[in-house]
Amino acid sequence: MSEHDLAVTRPRPGVRAWPLYVGGFLGPYASTMVTPMVPEVADGLATTPELAAAAVTAYMLPFAAVMLVSGTLAERWGRARTMQVSLVAFVVACGLCVLAPGIGWFLAARALQGVTNAFTTPLLVAAITDLVPRAGLGRALGLFAGMQAAGQAASPLVSGPSAALDWRLAFVFPALVALVLAALPPTMTAGPPRTGPPPVRALLNRNLAVACGLSFLCYLAAVGLTVLAILRAADDFGLGPWERGLLASSFGVAGLLAAPLLGRRLDRLGPRRTGVGMNLLLAAGLVVAAVGPTVLLLGIGIAAVGVAVTGLRTTVNAIAATSTEGNRAGAASLALSFQFFGGALAPLLWVPLYSGAGAAGFAATAVAPALALLLLFALGPRRGTARPL
Repeated sequence: MSEHDLAVTRPRPGVRAWPLYVGGFLGPYASTMVTPMVPEVADGLATTPELAAAAVTAYMLPFAAVMLVSGTLAERWGRARTMQVSLVAFVVACGLCVLAPGIGWFLAARALQGVTNAFTTPLLVAAITDLVPRAGLGRALGLFAGMQAAGQAASPLVSGPSAALDWRLAFVFPALVALVLAALPPTMTAGPPRTGPPPVRALLNRNLAVACGLSFLCYLAAVGLTVLAILRAADDFGLGPWERGLLASSFGVAGLLAAPLLGRRLDRLGPRRTGVGMNLLLAAGLVVAAVGPTVLLLGIGIAAVGVAVTGLRTTVNAIAATSTEGNRAGAASLALSFQFFGGALAPLLWVPLYSGAGAAGFAATAVAPALALLLLFALGPRRGTARPL
């Protein structure tokens, strides 16, 4: 990020901002950290790989469900207190994963991880929106999205080597990050503390509805890509687990590298035009990944989708967090919950299509960004979001 970017995204003096961005790392990291070590978890807990893989669902479903209300509850309880309690609870959940004597205990601990993270990610988005000058909001949310991409990229790079020694070690790293954030908490709000309950009816507004729709469709496509690209890498190119892991990491790496540019684009162009551009890139990346005849083109398609998803995360967060002045965290958590519901539906929808129709079934994932474009043209965020339209 350039010196100018740092200047326009820097909060007022006395605000501890860096934990806001580091906290963005935890959610994506925790959601995917089990995937690279499913065989080791299955062996260690004397269970089947299918049950061990259910640890991803055990995290994602509570995460998405609780986020329907977590932001509004946190606004009622107090952001700072909710954040610290959630981080400590996340550390406890990591410890329960380490100590799990069987698969039932392990899945319950993963569910607790999902619940605790549902109370952190939307609060961070709301706090950034409150604390950063509006002229630099896109860049600040771009940096946050970059840290989310970093978490997604780092997960296989940390979990894989950890599992080679002992899969339980993989939970030490996120627990340490959460401990640091609990000990050095970010500034969570600007101005005096809230005196009344956050408005719930205010969440029923057009801008937030657009953010929820974009969020759902983005992850419906993105998670489909991450699953189908791995299947295609094995089926069409015969890649082994290490090669597939490196290929998959290009998604997060590309998003991390592009995040500063994407944030500047949002500040300059506004959410509608940024959303249109990112959905066009998402559709192109999906098609290239589906039909590209070489591994290189498959990788380019994955990287393009990673960039598009980071841009759409930034756009959705900006629209949602500025849609409801008195309940920013509630709006952010509602949009994020739709994101993960889309991700949970993706394998159920796209894998059978791919199994039955091959490349055409894979390319069908581009229907999701096409629908998002229709949503943007039909409704589009109104003025008053991250930047006047």
